[in-house]
Amino acid sequence: MRLVFMGTPESAVPSLGCLLSDGHEVVAVWTQPDRPAGRGNKLHQSPVKEFAVSHNLTVHQPLKIKTPAAKELFESHQADAAIVVAYGRILPPDFLSAPRQGCINVHFSLLPKYRGAAPVNWAIVAGEKETGVSTMRIVEELDAGPVLLQRATEIGESETAPELMKRLAEIGAELLSETLKGIANIELKPQRIEDATFAPILKREDGRIDWAMDAAAIERRVRGFQPWPSAHTTLKSRRLIIRRATPETLEQTTSSAGFVIEAHGDNLIICCGSGTALRVLELQSEDSRRMSARDFLNGAHLKVGDVLGQDLSHA
Repeated sequence: MRLVFMGTPESAVPSLGCLLSDGHEVVAVWTQPDRPAGRGNKLHQSPVKEFAVSHNLTVHQPLKIKTPAAKELFESHQADAAIVVAYGRILPPDFLSAPRQGCINVHFSLLPKYRGAAPVNWAIVAGEKETGVSTMRIVEELDAGPVLLQRATEIGESETAPELMKRLAEIGAELLSETLKGIANIELKPQRIEDATFAPILKREDGRIDWAMDAAAIERRVRGFQPWPSAHTTLKSRRLIIRRATPETLEQTTSSAGFVIEAHGDNLIICCGSGTALRVLELQSEDSRRMSARDFLNGAHLKVGDVLGQDLSHA
């Protein structure tokens, strides 16, 4: 098939690679413009652009796509279909009708659940036991198009969002290959609107820990909000990121939420809501590296009775 590929992050690269392996003609790759990042704010190419350039593919990076020039460029590809994997922009109606077989999206959830920008993160945070990948035809309403194929996978008990995303990216590439091979015979399945849930774009404040929550819910945020915005709290007005933790049940406690009930050796335990506690295994303070609880306690002035999250002005 003659295809346009539209994607930006690392999670989109396996799908693009699969299209080439399957022998499709990728006439153009659309990806987000190079962005300043890191020290010195040097411009960095997206992972999709790096892959495309290394395979001598034509790359387009328009600053805006809702323009006559972008529409004309997109239509000029005369593609059979456009494949969209985490491109980062909502396609205007003129784009959806330009390819002969429309635009096909690889979405990292079992639609209609978790429509939106961050389905992997919110599935972990919500405590889902499984998630998956859907291929669908794109319509104007966000992630509401009819589904072509789906494949489910279990979410590991300790799996983080980046770990799960890496697995789903590979599953998505396989599912895309299967979709395109059978595109003429696959029956489109309309989504049940009553089953739809939303996975909104992540905000910095989403990562702020509410210690009154159940420890299991906090631990899911630790895993689900990686690599950003991270599950964070404050310690004496300084931001503290929890990187790895496990929930525990307290037999009895008179401590309030956020209260440090143990801080010695390998043991850093914080009181949470509903008679639970969070055992912190790895964490990271402002302007410091990620470290074990033992290493952190060796250098930090943290003791039993301290309360995390009291000063949220810098969280």
